[in-house]
Amino acid sequence: MSGPRTAPRKHPEPDNTSDVVRWAAFCCVLVPVVLVWYGTSPAAAISTALGLTAVTSACRALLRQSERGAAQLRAEERTPRRGGHSRTGMGAHGGGRHTGGSTPVD
Repeated sequence: MSGPRTAPRKHPEPDNTSDVVRWAAFCCVLVPVVLVWYGTSPAAAISTALGLTAVTSACRALLRQSERGAAQLRAEERTPRRGGHSRTGMGAHGGGRHTGGSTPVD
């Protein structure tokens, strides 16, 4: 005999953007260390770190903006639309090919 059934647990969706940003931040620290280890000047390593940080920040902003846009689209898809207007049907401006002749009707 089995015990009482419990509702299935929903696991939260992984935050992929945060994972990417964390790895990028890690690389912003790791790359200059490796550059200095292999003999690059500290000034060059620092400028590399600043450049990587700028690129990481810009990518983070773009990823967050993309996530907000995708969330907004999902929210719009879930809400029912009101009104009877549809753009999928054939209307007066439906286009397509007209098979009728070009002679006037008497």
